Amino acid sequence: MSASLAAAPLSLVNPAAHAQQLESSTPAAQEDIFLYRGMGSSYVCNASAAKVEFPKAVGIASATYVQILNGRHGGMVASAGSNKLTNEQLFAGAEFQIITGAIQYCPDVVPADVKAKVQEAIKKQSASAGN
Repeated sequence: MSASLAAAPLSLVNPAAHAQQLESSTPAAQEDIFLYRGMGSSYVCNASAAKVEFPKAVGIASATYVQILNGRHGGMVASAGSNKLTNEQLFAGAEFQIITGAIQYCPDVVPADVKAKVQEAIKKQSASAGN
């Protein structure tokens, strides 16, 4: 067995540590956000199919999303300008992105109350954007 194959499982144990090594000051572009949203949503869909509770699946997917944004992009998102976002801001955005993706890709696993909250948030966002 080669040394690189033997070490490969170790790099999978802590992906956040690997992401920290790749940190750059380049904000996450829309394409990055779309990718991370899709990955998080896919995780939620798959975890729900494996009987993981929805809130737990969203929490794990959101935490992973935030780790990637911090590790690869220094906590910066292009749509927010040059400001580094707090972990709370990143987590809220990640959670919203992942849940809206889950509503799109596997709507049957998203609880009705969560869907209603998301729809209300979208209405509020649309109303404030119109002002």
